[in-house]
Amino acid sequence: MTASRAPRRSPTTALLLGLIITLATVVAYSWYISGQISGLRRLQTELTDRNRRDSLQLLRIQNDLNQLGLAMRDMLDGDEPYPLTAWSTQFERIRTDLDEALKRQGEVALARQTPEQRQYLASQLAQFWDAANRIFDLARTGQEDEARAQIRLSLQERQAALSTAVARLLVQNNASEEQTAQQVQDIYDRVQRQVYWFLAATLAAIVATSLYLIHSSRRLFAQLASLSDERRELARMLIATRESTLREIARELHDEFGQILTAIGSLLGRAGKQVPEGSALRADLREIREVAQTALDNVRGLSQTLHPSILEELGLESTVDWYLSTVEKQLGIAVTYERDSVAAPIDATIGIHVYRVLQEALNNVAKHSGANRATVRLRVQPGALELEVEDDGRGVPANLTDSGPPSPGGVGVEGPPSRGSGATSRGLGLVAMRERAELVNGTLEILTPPAGGTLVRLKVPLTAEAKAAALHTSIA
Repeated sequence: MTASRAPRRSPTTALLLGLIITLATVVAYSWYISGQISGLRRLQTELTDRNRRDSLQLLRIQNDLNQLGLAMRDMLDGDEPYPLTAWSTQFERIRTDLDEALKRQGEVALARQTPEQRQYLASQLAQFWDAANRIFDLARTGQEDEARAQIRLSLQERQAALSTAVARLLVQNNASEEQTAQQVQDIYDRVQRQVYWFLAATLAAIVATSLYLIHSSRRLFAQLASLSDERRELARMLIATRESTLREIARELHDEFGQILTAIGSLLGRAGKQVPEGSALRADLREIREVAQTALDNVRGLSQTLHPSILEELGLESTVDWYLSTVEKQLGIAVTYERDSVAAPIDATIGIHVYRVLQEALNNVAKHSGANRATVRLRVQPGALELEVEDDGRGVPANLTDSGPPSPGGVGVEGPPSRGSGATSRGLGLVAMRERAELVNGTLEILTPPAGGTLVRLKVPLTAEAKAAALHTSIA
């Protein structure tokens, strides 16, 4: 008789809490958007101020270029009593101020110049100052006429080109300021209206949808809870019935057939002693006795496979050792066993489920993976057990690795060894393994390692709850 399960908690409370959280989130989002719009308006004001300072720096650059033009005009005036080198100090002062103005303009510029514009300004300035340095060098060597000729031919043209470029930037900056300000204002107003409409519609939709969801979910979850309870109980009963049946069959094989075959072997031995040495009958009796002994060994092996009595006597780790020693002969695959454990006793009610998962996993490797080798890893710690079965075969189809709720039909087809072949049989075997993992509060993962193949990983907590769940299955 199965113990009654505690009633499931209704999801209505969680759904109502989720609705409250959603509404609070929407309200908070409205407040946040309003704050962001106000911040954007402040940013617009700051950008306008920044654009104004950009224009001031451009005017400063233009003023420096005009001073250079006036200085070059004075340098070309033949009535000036000063040599050309006298203007070198003024050029250096203007150059320092121009460099500083360009630097500040680059820091406050709203729309950065394109790479071509930056390259053009830098190139023109570099050429202008190189030409100026050459002119002053000519003047220092007494070639003032040549220097004035260079001013007319080169320096004035470069200064005019720089003034034109700066004037274009001023015009572009002013036009961009007006256009950007109007566009930004229009965008802010439109976004603000859309946000208000969106929030109103969202609030209405959330309220209506949430109320409907709560109403329908209460009925759906009630049905699912009932079906889940029935499925779990059926699964427990099927597994308990199967284990009980296998235990009885194993006991009958070991006790009845084992004793009969042992008695036959003993009788054949006594009969052989009464036959003369060298007689053909004595050789036949010896051969029959060997056949009986082989049958006895096979019956005992089958009995252990159906229900290993060694599990109650020596524990899970010894049972795994024994089983893996017989796998290569039974299934035709080579198994590498890696064990990393401490002395942690494992209850037999948990151990039988771990053992069945190992059986089914290796059975799948032999029948479906196409691999000739497998690796089994068993890690037992004081609080948990982990079993891994890995192969390098074809892998498991994606639809069979789905970790959805197992079907009770899968429990009845799982066994030692599994029946049938193909994806359907393999899928049902995986469902049965997941069911067993769930019955001991564990988890089962079907993974694909980076190198390919399949990795089956079972994790079982060695807690009182897991033991109680397994015990409940065994006595269901």
